[in-house]
Amino acid sequence: MISTAPTDPMISLAGRLADASGAVIRKYFRTQVDIHPKADNSPVTIADREAESAIREILSVEVPEHGVLGEEHGQNRIDAEYVWVLDPIDGTKSFISGAPLFGTLIALLHRNKPVLGIIDQPISGERWLGLAGQDTTLNGVPVRTRASFPLTEATLTTTSPDMFSGQDMAAFVRVRDQVRMTRYGLDCYGYGLLALGFVDLVVEASLQPYDYCALVPIVEGAGGVITDWQGGRLDLRSDGRLLAAGNARLHAAALEILNG
Repeated sequence: MISTAPTDPMISLAGRLADASGAVIRKYFRTQVDIHPKADNSPVTIADREAESAIREILSVEVPEHGVLGEEHGQNRIDAEYVWVLDPIDGTKSFISGAPLFGTLIALLHRNKPVLGIIDQPISGERWLGLAGQDTTLNGVPVRTRASFPLTEATLTTTSPDMFSGQDMAAFVRVRDQVRMTRYGLDCYGYGLLALGFVDLVVEASLQPYDYCALVPIVEGAGGVITDWQGGRLDLRSDGRLLAAGNARLHAAALEILNG
């Protein structure tokens, strides 16, 4: 059987991409950057665009045969065997508010399966790395999710209640009403905290592939479970509704309530 895990050169390349993005972001963090609304009315800044451009420039030189899908500059060759999926600043609202709770998301997909994921927080210097079939690390040190807890003792996070509407909102509220504590506004950082064992559940909707692909190897490599709301695996074709949990028991309990 041929392994689909990323090779050392790809891991090294992913680290270089995060370094390049972080250098751009640090230059603009807590400065008065112009804020522009996108078509969906979400904000974007020069930092988002330049950070993704820096990543793409490296990819175009090092792996021109690979595909790329990014939040700011669109897609190229996404039918390729290997595709990089990029969100230069996941949590732009935090970035423009001066709060270091955002992150750069970098994923590598092999035949539509996420096999490498990075959450890079360039201000705090924290970098989560997930690889298919391997332990997730934070700055090189293996991390694990929290041991199994009843749902009633769990900590839940989601980026914002604004991402839910209609039946999705009703489903989220059902889960929220069962847990001990709910936190908002963490974006991708919440998944890093789940991998560290400080958050137990993440429930989100209205996501794009660049919002979640990098999270799959990170959550799974730390011992967690991450799927869509039907329990299916996440890939470029997923519907943008996501459930992540620190362990299979907690995931099953939350999934049942979501679909209740």
